[in-house]
Amino acid sequence: MKLKKRSIRGRVKGDLPIEFTDEPLTAHAGLELFRRFLEHSGFVAKLEAVFAGRRFDSDYGSLRMALATIALLLVGGSRLRHLEVLARDPLFQRFARLLRVPHERTLSRWLKQTTSYYRDRLQALLREIAFATFVGTPLRRVTLDLDGTVIRTGECVDGAERGFNPHHPKDPSYYPLTAHLAQTGQLLGVWNRPGNVNDAVDAVAHLGELIDATRERLGVVPLEVRLDGAFCQKAVFELLEASGVEYALRVPMWQWLGVREKIAARKRWKRIGPRLQAFSLHHRIDKWSRTERIVVFRKHVSGRSRKNFQLDLFSPDDGHYEYSMVATNKTVSERAVWAFMAGRGGHEKTLAELKQHLAFGTVPTNDWDANSTWQLLSAITHNLVRQFQIESGAKKRPNGRKRTYRFQLPSVRTLRFELIHLPARIARPQGKAQLRVAAAPASRKRIRKLERKLAA
Repeated sequence: MKLKKRSIRGRVKGDLPIEFTDEPLTAHAGLELFRRFLEHSGFVAKLEAVFAGRRFDSDYGSLRMALATIALLLVGGSRLRHLEVLARDPLFQRFARLLRVPHERTLSRWLKQTTSYYRDRLQALLREIAFATFVGTPLRRVTLDLDGTVIRTGECVDGAERGFNPHHPKDPSYYPLTAHLAQTGQLLGVWNRPGNVNDAVDAVAHLGELIDATRERLGVVPLEVRLDGAFCQKAVFELLEASGVEYALRVPMWQWLGVREKIAARKRWKRIGPRLQAFSLHHRIDKWSRTERIVVFRKHVSGRSRKNFQLDLFSPDDGHYEYSMVATNKTVSERAVWAFMAGRGGHEKTLAELKQHLAFGTVPTNDWDANSTWQLLSAITHNLVRQFQIESGAKKRPNGRKRTYRFQLPSVRTLRFELIHLPARIARPQGKAQLRVAAAPASRKRIRKLERKLAA
């Protein structure tokens, strides 16, 4: 159907005068759906139980301060001073159960007063959200990833140290260790650490705790663990073997392992993909008194690699290869092991989502307790967003060898654009409050669908 131009084009004849109003207007109408979800899922009651011993610690109370922080992260705030922008937003106040939004200094003091005891309770809540999401799905396998990530800080931040940041080696930083549930894309743990520690510091204790907690909460489910080369230690192997889990662990090309000589002597390689070959061997590690199945991969590259993985194993006219090794107790093929380790990219994607859209990489204060609590609240917000998406009807993805997300999960930025950042007004026809949302037809249809799911 042909439309007339005057029904399409509009004219702008001048500037609109700007006036200010005290009407109950909001730019974040989708917060009401999240508020309902948190109430119906029991999260608010669990969060209140976390701070049960601090109910009267301030005029605002710990429950409301935590909810205000979660709401701030949901709408895209990344600094404490962004609370000023939300001071008159009625749905932000409703979400946080407040009539007056706290000042940034008030929130900063509350974060600093949240000690390790309450962070441990928040850690348990973080894990419970992920387990509850998993239980509500038809998934039957758990894949755990552990990895660290660098957060740059200022010069005067408590607990920050110069560490192993390859891009900014002179900047002090934190190096938190994170645990990831691959199937749902949620975090099972966040442990803040100074920037000068190795990835594997405290890894054995945290990994053992995670395995025990997973089995206690989820029962007898197939459990897999995959780790990068920083965790290649005797104690980690012994823990994984004693726990009876399937594991795959990247092994550095250490000379003392004695594998490089076997690679050099290898004549026949199995092709497992384009420009990719592999072979397996059962290798005795005398130093650790262990025998491991080690899968060796080599990838043909067009020229000399910056990683310099040629290792002088072959003469230059044999081509250039990047080598890697994985120790595993899995009995699957070399192709499946390669794909399984490639699935660790899902953890990197989750960390990128946290840093870019949920202020995980923000350092709000110069205090260790405050910054560690901020990281946990950011991770809890991420888990809640994933739980909201999965339980409100996210499409399931087919299972694969990579063991990554089993659901189609839009990014937080997409979710904000499509659902949260909708203009609305709180009206009171006949004295009863009503949220009137200015939304396109597609958004209206989605909101009604979410309302039905939340009511069910």
